[in-house]
Parts: sequence; structure tokens; C-alpha cells
Amino acid sequence: MKANSDRAAWLQGSATLCNTRPEPRQDRHRFVLLGAPRVGKGSQAELPAEHFGVCPLSTGDVFRNAKKLLTQCECSPAMLDALSYMNSGELVPDRTVISLIKERAKCLRCGGGFLLDGFPRTVAQAEALQTILAENGTQLDAVLSYELPLETIVTRLGGRRTCPKCQKVYHIESRPQKTTGICDDCRSELVQRDDDRPEAIRVRMAAYQKSTVPLEDFYRKKGLLVPIESDATPMGTFERTISALETRNGSFSR
Repeated sequence: MKANSDRAAWLQGSATLCNTRPEPRQDRHRFVLLGAPRVGKGSQAELPAEHFGVCPLSTGDVFRNAKKLLTQCECSPAMLDALSYMNSGELVPDRTVISLIKERAKCLRCGGGFLLDGFPRTVAQAEALQTILAENGTQLDAVLSYELPLETIVTRLGGRRTCPKCQKVYHIESRPQKTTGICDDCRSELVQRDDDRPEAIRVRMAAYQKSTVPLEDFYRKKGLLVPIESDATPMGTFERTISALETRNGSFSR
């Protein structure tokens, strides 16, 4: 089943309506997606969303779309608050992120179900999500947690190279350039970003683990956590996802 691709209400806020609003289905599913950088969450947000026909809801997309909203429509207080933190290079605090989700609560009631990516990131956010869902008469079916060993993540991120001019991204193994160290498109010399260096990656992963391990424990205790090894190809990891869900609950089979 094809996922609903119109996410206008999610991107722009509660005053907006999506052009495509699926009819409520008994077999709709509601997922949260967890995973560290470079575990392949992008593919694993798209493939299950299409398979189950649910709407992929990414908070990252909301933040990336936020600056456009300043010129297109009136931003909510929560969005303006989020922009102020983003523009100063600070992390958007829990209270602001939770307010943005509350503004989009009707997306969590979507008749076709949803796959939530990027939220929650902390236990406080997870507790707030539980409350928001309960207030809207719904609940999660599963939390998909994609996992990779630290050294694999270091290798994946450490091999990334970026063109400083056109911003095209390469990887020395999985997406090499035609001429070593030179961008295929604009012929500029590629660079390794500071945050892609092994020492920086380890710091980022330590911070991620600090916030995510308690979050995984939170969902494990609720019987919702579904751990999935993501060291395979995107399709291989997707097949593991379906297998894990079917093992947990046969009703996920389609």
C-alpha cells in the first residue's frame, strides 16, 4: 500500500489540511523510529511507511521547513521559539518540541496511521507523547530501534566526504568520487567535516547513548521496543523489520 505523501498539516501546523486524508482503517499502525546517525533510518522510514501505508512524520522535516514558513505564513509561538534556538545554534528544548507535537496532534490521529521519526529523543518527550496519544484516543503499536556497533558507525561516518562548494556528499567506500578527493560535479576539492572525524563521532555517539539508552529502557518496560540489527542492505534491514514485527505480533503481517 502506498503511504500518504501529503504531510502539509505536519509540516505547517494544525491550521493546515492535507489534500489526502485516508479513511480510518482497522489495520492502521503507529510506530516510533529510533536509531543513531548512519544506521540507515532514512530508508527504514520510507520502506515500512510504504509497506504499511502509514504517513512518515519527521520532526527533522518540520525544523528544515521552519524557515520557509516565515515567508509563507504566520508561525505559531512554538515554531518561533524553535527558530530562535536553531538560529543561535542551540538544541531546541523538550518543552518547545513537545509544543510543536501538540500543535500537530491531529496527525497522530491520522486514519492511515503514522511512523514518527525524530521524536521522542528523551524520556521526558516519550512521557509527553504517551499523554498526547492518550488524550487523542490512540496508542503506539511498536518502537522500531535500529542498531549498529559503534565501530561500524565510525566507519560509515568517517568515510564521508563533502564538497564545500555544491554540498554534494560522497563516501570513500559506498559512494566514491570518480577522481579521488575531487567532486564529480564542480571539480572542487572534497573535505571531511569536523563532525565526521572519528574523535568527534565518538563524542556524538556518547551523547546519543546517554539520552537514548534510558529511552530504550522506557519502551522496553512497556513491551513496545523492537530491536533490529541494521548492518544489512536497506532491503535486508527492512525484511528484518517485518520479520521482527510478525514475530512480536502476527497482526503486523500484510
